[in-house]
Amino acid sequence: MTQRPKVSVNYQIAIIGVLFFLFGFVTWLNGLLIPFFKQACELTDTAAYLVTTAFFIAYFVMAFPAGMILRKTGFPNGMALGLLIMSFGAAVFIPAALSRNYVFFLAGLFIEGTGLTLLQTASNPYITILGPIESAAQRISIMGICNKVAGMIGIFVLNKLLFTGMSKFSSSIQTLSGDAKETALQNLANKLIMPYAVIAIVLVLLALLIKFSGLPEVEEEKDTPVVEGIAEKTSIFQFPYLLLGVVAIFVYVGLEVTAIDTLSLYGQSFGIPAITANVFSIYALIALTFGYVVGIIAIPKMLNQQQALTICAILGILLTFGALFTSGMTSVWFLIALSFAHALMWPCIWPLSIVGLGKFTKIGSSLLIMGIAGGAIIPLIYGHLSGADGAHRHLSYWILLPCYVFLIYFALRGNRIGKDAALTNAQ
Repeated sequence: MTQRPKVSVNYQIAIIGVLFFLFGFVTWLNGLLIPFFKQACELTDTAAYLVTTAFFIAYFVMAFPAGMILRKTGFPNGMALGLLIMSFGAAVFIPAALSRNYVFFLAGLFIEGTGLTLLQTASNPYITILGPIESAAQRISIMGICNKVAGMIGIFVLNKLLFTGMSKFSSSIQTLSGDAKETALQNLANKLIMPYAVIAIVLVLLALLIKFSGLPEVEEEKDTPVVEGIAEKTSIFQFPYLLLGVVAIFVYVGLEVTAIDTLSLYGQSFGIPAITANVFSIYALIALTFGYVVGIIAIPKMLNQQQALTICAILGILLTFGALFTSGMTSVWFLIALSFAHALMWPCIWPLSIVGLGKFTKIGSSLLIMGIAGGAIIPLIYGHLSGADGAHRHLSYWILLPCYVFLIYFALRGNRIGKDAALTNAQ
């Protein structure tokens, strides 16, 4: 077997940074696809939010298969395979657009999510163990900046490509019927062909980059510090703090996706044009980025990971009440500010959940990745509560409140249950 050349830790972090950039570019386009498909495929709010369901449910369905694949391929080859799967998912958008078939679009999103599941299952343990566990939130925050900057770029570019002239189109389509209407809607759907063809090609090129990058394998027994008591564990279910961490990831991702991907339609409900309302997602990603910068500065020097998660969840509750008890742009700004509160949640939840798993690190990572399915379920519940015509988009944000309450519990108590005292004190 050919020995991979040794590479520096900074090089490894840079490679993972490229992957997190890619995660953001692909993931945050969903917020634009929701209003776009609603128009192009003539959907209700509930049906439009199936975009997030199709994409994020792949994390639940494919997390354990991804773990098994990684055990056979190793992390570097598994990452390259994940990129190729994502490329295929992007390519599915071409026949989906040509046929204006919403089911095909959802299939493409599920395939993209499958590739991302493989990538995330590999990359998150990498960045967690590349240094002391107590500063893992800081490293993940740096990855988060890569993710969100990519999202801003993707939203800005795709918004210009898809939504320029959309207000005029939305008005004119009301006057059309029969073949004329079908032709207009088909021309709209065709706008997706070029950008997703480019995305498919770029993903193949990135797969080749990862394949020949020299990224080293991670040895399972070195995934986390060796802690007394871990050797006697015989099942992943003997780590209750990990299982609670999966629930924490579930509600956190649901919160983040709902707060961002609903912004466009929510803004439009106040009469704001789509091309303007779509930019709200960029503002939310900017808020997330500021939050990550705070994390890089504050953790672990000023705050530990439990304290940061508690503060963020409390702030989320306060901002949600602000959004619920105001209206118009004031309410929109409260929702945008929610993303600042969400910034440190993943960087805190992940290391609190995965530390001390030893030989169970990879399966623990797979379980946590399954939790990303919260992005499939909570936005869909929000869409259902909003009603077919979106009449209740405002009050439906109450669904966020119990999620924050659980995160406070996890930060204060849940992350300690079943965890070795030495590990708890080290954090």
